[in-house]
Amino acid sequence: MATKDHDAHAKPVNLRIREDILVLIDRAAKIRGKTRSDFIIDAAYRAAEDALLGQTLVKVDAESYQHYLDILDRPASGEGFARLMIAPKPWQD
Repeated sequence: MATKDHDAHAKPVNLRIREDILVLIDRAAKIRGKTRSDFIIDAAYRAAEDALLGQTLVKVDAESYQHYLDILDRPASGEGFARLMIAPKPWQD
């Protein structure tokens, strides 16, 4: 993930991490063939993307929105739905 070009603009971050967590991170980083820093940066980057993607706003015109609501209001049907309804349920013996 990190390249020499990006390293020139990198800012230091200091973290206080419990020893047991640090051992776990180091083990995982080694398995992935990464340094501790690269492993932590990659994990933090993925978590940041996930958090931001969860906040994505989708804007559509009124007609498209109404079409979407109409689809949601339709009763479920079709071959796939019928198969789902007769499939054995894991919580039923």
